[in-house]
Amino acid sequence: MTDQILSDRDMDVIFREARSFKGWQNRPVSDVTIRAVYDLLRWGPTAFNASPARFVMTQSAEAREKLAACAMDSNREKILTAPFTVIVGYDMDFPKTLPELFKLAPGVEKYFAGNEKFTRETAFRNSSLQGAYLMVAARALGLDCCPMSGFDAEAVEKAFFDGTNVKANFICAMGYGDRDSLPPRQERLTFNQACKIL
Repeated sequence: MTDQILSDRDMDVIFREARSFKGWQNRPVSDVTIRAVYDLLRWGPTAFNASPARFVMTQSAEAREKLAACAMDSNREKILTAPFTVIVGYDMDFPKTLPELFKLAPGVEKYFAGNEKFTRETAFRNSSLQGAYLMVAARALGLDCCPMSGFDAEAVEKAFFDGTNVKANFICAMGYGDRDSLPPRQERLTFNQACKIL
């Protein structure tokens, strides 16, 4: 498995040429494709195999309008015009699924009992990982992405997760991006600016 390397073109699609799209082609995304995105991302590793992320795909006009109402002004149009926008949440009740998901260590869920700080940190950190897997999977399947954090988390939780223990992490609009809508590519930090080898 480790001797299989993706092509340069694959790396371009997933990373080097990937952009945060603000405009979208008038081209729907099928439910089959949306399900395929999840079927890829779910295999990404998380601590304790906890898989705490919960995803709401806002695809209908009603759901997109409800989500847009929770977003800052500059993000509303991106949500309303994208074929769908994913709410990436994290379930504070994820330890309940550990007996099913992490059978290598029976009873591991007891480490989270009564420890809200550890539970929240684990849920938030690993749902963030799963959100990144979501974008990589989407790009691998030909979709474009626009991750956003400009929204009222409490409003999103009330609108979409009411009655649950799921909290909002971030949102990500998806579809087939309109390249004519893109501004010039912004710079990134160099290796020496961002990294150390010790």
